[in-house]
Amino acid sequence: MKSIRIGNAAGFLGDNLDAPRQLAEAGGLDYLTLEYLAELTLSILARVREKNPAAGYAGDFLEVLGSLVPALASQPNLKIVTNAGGMNPAACAAAAGRLLAEAGLGETPIGVVTGDDILPRLAELQSAGCAFTNLDTGAPLSQQQQPVSANAYLGARPIVDCLAGGARLVITGRVADASLTVASAVHEFGWRWDDWDRLAGASVAGHIIECGAQATGGFYPHWQGIELGRVGYPIAVLADDGACQITKPVGSGGVVNRETVCEQLVYEIGDPTHYLTPDVDVDFTGVEVSADGVDRARVRGGRGRAAPESYKVSLAYRAGFTASGTLLVYGRDCVAKARECGRIVFEKLRAAGFEYDRQLVECLGAGEGVPGLNRPPADLVEVVLRVSVQDRRREAVERFTKELAPLITAGPAGLAGYAAGRASVRPVFAYWPTLVPKRLIAAETRVATAQQWSQP
Repeated sequence: MKSIRIGNAAGFLGDNLDAPRQLAEAGGLDYLTLEYLAELTLSILARVREKNPAAGYAGDFLEVLGSLVPALASQPNLKIVTNAGGMNPAACAAAAGRLLAEAGLGETPIGVVTGDDILPRLAELQSAGCAFTNLDTGAPLSQQQQPVSANAYLGARPIVDCLAGGARLVITGRVADASLTVASAVHEFGWRWDDWDRLAGASVAGHIIECGAQATGGFYPHWQGIELGRVGYPIAVLADDGACQITKPVGSGGVVNRETVCEQLVYEIGDPTHYLTPDVDVDFTGVEVSADGVDRARVRGGRGRAAPESYKVSLAYRAGFTASGTLLVYGRDCVAKARECGRIVFEKLRAAGFEYDRQLVECLGAGEGVPGLNRPPADLVEVVLRVSVQDRRREAVERFTKELAPLITAGPAGLAGYAAGRASVRPVFAYWPTLVPKRLIAAETRVATAQQWSQP
């Protein structure tokens, strides 16, 4: 039975820059996927694009692509599929085209997927009957919200169109994470779009590898003795029937076993009977994971139903400003001293006429990283005080940032860690999960050579 090797070497924007090159060099891959977009990453990239219309994509990708030039030159079958385009896939393709052309790979076909950015169409879509109801609260999107980004999670189909057009590098904006893997499989195996069980199997494989090293020993509770400094990133060896083997490059660090794969399998799936993607509705309850040798696990049994009629939308809106400041509090009664410092800060702010929409005092090191789970030790001698506020008024947050340093001479004894200066005021982009009917969204694709993309 035919199989393909799909490796994923990025789980978010900011992941290990060397992992893609290491995986491409060692993995014998057919496809390398790079997943950069967490839920709120697009709002950050939208802000970047506001400042520079030629930006707004995952800048790390260009450094990664530069490191992949030797692999692209020496492995003619290797293809790369990535959502590094973020809020500006065309600009990302232009920058990638220039890089490849300068490296002598100007004839490399690059495919670009757009159509996910629906921010300019919000009013039109609302007029068409889409209320953009919040999936958590049931509230409709109101005029009080000020959206900064709105992106539909497209599926695998436009990526397949690019691959069918000869693309070796496909750059998208927001697509579902697992769709990067599903598209590779559909293109290679020629599956029908209603072959639900196979699509489900590929979605399960994509879900397992989408967070990179989290499937190969990262965030593993039995981490002792496992070399994570040179952790290998995951590879899904996907068969034509939708089953797969999860593994990693031979000789790399980390570990692949039934536990590491199962931990990632249940990550953020919500209802295991209905893991909804743009491509298929997956039932995880029949999935079987079994050991299959050293650093190998066999996965099979995903079942699929018809895909939803709507796309999930990642929408972010402005929600005021925030700032957080920290101080080290040491010595006896450090927790009591830290809490008193927090009380003093807000007493002074109230005296100055400021009450806040949200405020928080934390004693990090005293068990507040996961409240209620661990008791602080009785002999605790130092904690980090972190005080945070959020408010609609920037001036209120700015005033807050000026109240921590005075504690050094006016607060209890045993304070340090103030040399980094005042806390920074940052805008808050709040998340608004919602849906949009597929019939209202049209993905667009274009395939051209790197040289052509690089032309102004």
